[in-house]
Amino acid sequence: MRNNSIIEEMQKRGGFIKTSEVNGRCEYEQLRRAADDGTLIRLRNGIYAETSALANNMIDVERIVPGGVLCLYSAFDYHRLSTQVPSAFCVAIEAKRKLRLPDYPIIDLYYWKKENLEFGIMQKEVSGYLVSITDLERTVCDAIKYRNKIGLDVCGEVIDSYLKRETRNISLLNEYARRLRLRTILTKYTEMRL
Repeated sequence: MRNNSIIEEMQKRGGFIKTSEVNGRCEYEQLRRAADDGTLIRLRNGIYAETSALANNMIDVERIVPGGVLCLYSAFDYHRLSTQVPSAFCVAIEAKRKLRLPDYPIIDLYYWKKENLEFGIMQKEVSGYLVSITDLERTVCDAIKYRNKIGLDVCGEVIDSYLKRETRNISLLNEYARRLRLRTILTKYTEMRL
């Protein structure tokens, strides 16, 4: 497989390739040389990306952070709940998990309990990539949970944007708040804004 055929194969796979998808030592060496000369970028051990694939607004988070869930600022942006522009991809992973991140793209990790990764998560295609992301109500609950980290102004903007939506599901929001032990705080914030 020549460098050009490596690129062609990567384009078929969305701009990413794993070393396990390359056949033989010779092809692996070609992949490594393409990374050395800057044609490809090594994202992490065993995963390479074509530079044009990283120019997209969304990356295949599953390949870089397997089992990761887009949350907070990334979810605010996806659901149009905030005017804040995310400076990094916000990704939640299980609390005890160890993960080494590439230099690019910039990813902020959030460590959640396993049971908190089991609800309020949906699969969506964003910019051609299938990603796990928190749903609308879970995103609002996370804004409240992380209000001191993200700032009360951002938290307030997220809540206000949510309450203006006709598609909001207050009973689901309350259920998530109960599971995250945020019910009292959620009630306080929503009563102030209604």
